[in-house]
Amino acid sequence: MSRWGSLHKFVVSGVVCVVTLALTNTPSAGAAPDEAPALAWTSCADWVDTSEVPTARCTTVTVPVDWSDTANPQAAQANLAVMRVPATGKKLGTIISNPGGPGMSAIEVMSRFAPKLAKTEIGRRFDLVAFDPRGVGLSTPEVRCETDAELDEDRADPQVDFSPAGVAQIEDADREKAQKCVDRMGESFLAGLSTENTARDMDAVRAALGEEQLNYFGYSYGTRLGTAYAEQFPDRVRAMMLDGVVDQFTDPLAGNVQQAAGFQQAFDAYAADCATQPNCPLGDDPTRFVDRFHQLVDPLAVTPARTADPRGLSYPDAITGVEEALYSSEDWPRLTDGLTALARGADADELLELADEYLERDEDGHYTNSEDAFNSVHCADDAYPTDPAVYAENDRQLREAAPFLSYGDFTGHAPRALCVFWPVRPAAEPHPLTSPGPGKVVVVSTTGDPATPYQVGVDVARQLDAPLITVVGNRHTVAFSGNRCVDAPLEAFFVDRVQPPADLRC
Repeated sequence: MSRWGSLHKFVVSGVVCVVTLALTNTPSAGAAPDEAPALAWTSCADWVDTSEVPTARCTTVTVPVDWSDTANPQAAQANLAVMRVPATGKKLGTIISNPGGPGMSAIEVMSRFAPKLAKTEIGRRFDLVAFDPRGVGLSTPEVRCETDAELDEDRADPQVDFSPAGVAQIEDADREKAQKCVDRMGESFLAGLSTENTARDMDAVRAALGEEQLNYFGYSYGTRLGTAYAEQFPDRVRAMMLDGVVDQFTDPLAGNVQQAAGFQQAFDAYAADCATQPNCPLGDDPTRFVDRFHQLVDPLAVTPARTADPRGLSYPDAITGVEEALYSSEDWPRLTDGLTALARGADADELLELADEYLERDEDGHYTNSEDAFNSVHCADDAYPTDPAVYAENDRQLREAAPFLSYGDFTGHAPRALCVFWPVRPAAEPHPLTSPGPGKVVVVSTTGDPATPYQVGVDVARQLDAPLITVVGNRHTVAFSGNRCVDAPLEAFFVDRVQPPADLRC
């Protein structure tokens, strides 16, 4: 997670020992389906709780870390964890999905999402497949740059001193973090974590499943993976849904400003709703919402709030917890409870729990590797400028776009991004998307999405010549969460290849 960016999440523990059987003869990305050897499927019980999806089976697919070195039998490999939930009716095909991140375990999400999909025409007609991308979740090796204790320590550091000395201290911490990744993972593995490589991995999974073409659900970051796949393998796309489209066209700093503006919009909507209720911790004066928020949260940069957990609530955790709640209006009551606790000087457990959920820390203090994977993939994908003056100007723009997230006064100094200190640089430059062909893609975009701005979805639909489903609401991603106005046309699209109505609004 960047200081201003937010983990792209799909809104719908512990160390895992992988026991499933590896593919005995891994196909290349271009292997024909009839050339793919049979997969050895077994129970998923050692990976995830499958009590709600008892038909789920798991396996692994092995891919080269470096797709340009496939002829070398000694080349490093990655083992992709794959889960399949069979269709409950007459099977039409297979749908592969990615829930976002980068860094979220698609298998963990599918274990919770599949029971809902099983009740739809999608679950009846399609096998539901999820695979954890290279380095992520249950796939091995996993990207693991910091220990649980080091991550806790990171979260306790407010990093709000934007004086020259403070900026230097923040950058030194980022250099140390980047070096930990090099020491623990190696430069060659980090260099292979690009989305383009993951798209090739996904094609290897498609081939291993024996599918001639890909059906795909992409949420949030999963939209970037989907468009990367469509660019490399357009003829292999049958049907693709992109919900909560990530902006990959502007430079990453401009993208952070766009996202900050989205969170400000979500905060404003939350505050207005809160003000209609008695005892709103932000008051009932719209001109004072941001000031009141700062009065509650900013003191934590000096003195963390008390919690039942001995860590207390730090300033970074308070901001993270607030962002977590702003992903969906369903979590607004929890945000009100958390801010009310700060206002009353009570234990601030709700905001700490929200921050732990966001950063995937369990009750035992163990983290998934989502944070390390998020940083590693972004640094492999996106080119960041190195000029300090650019970051100072970006800080000014961020403060203007999202005043509720702006600590202190503008100093004219700001730390550069973690990726500036990363050992590898992205090979690809931002470029316009290319359509895989007419009638293959549908885009879903929500007007009040805090993390992926609505207009990006509009622009991507236009670039791909794809129909757009507009959802009026305040949440991040919505497809197959129970809104029949959205879900019914998507079912018709995947099952019967019927295009959604033009300019559909839900």
